[in-house]
Amino acid sequence: MDNRPLICIAGPTATGKTRLAAEVAHRIHGAVISADSRQVYRGMDIGTGKDLEEYTVDGEPVPHYLIDILDAGEEYNVFEYRRDFDKTYKMLQEAGTPAVLCGGSGMYIEAVLKNYTLHEVPRNETLREQLSGKSMEELTEMLQQYIRLHNHTDTETRERLLRALEIQAYYHEHGLKQAEERPEHLLFYMDYPRPLLRERITHRLHQRLEAGMVEEVQQLLDKGLKPEQLTYYGLEYKWITLYLCGEIAYEEMVGKLNTAIHQFAKRQETWFRHMEKNGFNLIRIDGCLEMERKVEMVLRKLDEYNKKGI
Repeated sequence: MDNRPLICIAGPTATGKTRLAAEVAHRIHGAVISADSRQVYRGMDIGTGKDLEEYTVDGEPVPHYLIDILDAGEEYNVFEYRRDFDKTYKMLQEAGTPAVLCGGSGMYIEAVLKNYTLHEVPRNETLREQLSGKSMEELTEMLQQYIRLHNHTDTETRERLLRALEIQAYYHEHGLKQAEERPEHLLFYMDYPRPLLRERITHRLHQRLEAGMVEEVQQLLDKGLKPEQLTYYGLEYKWITLYLCGEIAYEEMVGKLNTAIHQFAKRQETWFRHMEKNGFNLIRIDGCLEMERKVEMVLRKLDEYNKKGI
C-alpha cells in the first residue's frame, strides 16, 4: 500500500487547476482524480470546463479519473462521489501510483479530506409533502438553517432545494460522523487577485462560447434531455437552456451567465476560506507565477513532507 500523501489542488473556477494538476501528476508518475460535481457527465464538456487536452503533457497522456462516468441527465451527489473516490484512490494506492485530487467543488474535497462517513439518503416523501406549498425563498431560508450554502448551486432549482433539504434533514437526525483519521494530504490553493480572476472568468466564458458551448447544450436537448434536466445543473446549462428555449435573448444570457459565474467563484473562495479557518492548511500558490515555478513549489512541499516522514 502506498503511504504517500494525497496532493490536492483546489481553488475557484478559471485558475488553471487542471493544467497544474496534470503537470504535477506527470512529473511524479501519478494520476489525477477530479473533484468536480459536473465533469462526471459525458457530453457536458465545454460547459463544465473539462479541458481534456490539458491531460496531455510533453506528448504523454496523464491518467485521470471520475470524469465522464455518467450520462447527462443523471443526478450525482457527495455520497456517490465519496464512494467513487474511495474506490479509485484505493486502486491507485495499491498500484503505488501517487494521486492528485483536483477541483473546485469544495464540498467534495472537504468530504474526502475530513473522511466523512456518508450514507445514501433515501427520498423522503413525507418531508416533500410538507414542503410542497413553500416558495423557493422559504426553502432557501430553511436550507440556510442547516448549512452554509455551498457551491453546488443547490438553490438553482426547486428539485435541488428539496433534495438538499432532504439530505440535511437526514443528517440532522442521524448525525454526520467524521473518521478519527484524516487522509494524509497536502492542500494547495490556486490564488489570484480578485480583479485578475474576474478578467480570467469573463475571458474564459467568451472563449467557451466561441468554442461551441451553446451548440453543446443544443445537442443535449436534441438527444432528448428535458430543459428542466439541464437547468438542474445550473450556471452554463441553466442560462443557455433558457436562451435556447426562447425565454431570454442572447445578450441577456451572456450577461447573466457571466454574473452567475463570478458569484459562483466568490462562493468557492468563501468555502475554502472557511476550510482554512477550521484548521486546514491551505498552501497558497500565486496564480500569476509561471507554470514551472508552480510545479516546483508543489514538488518542493511534497519533498519536505516526505523527508519529515523518514
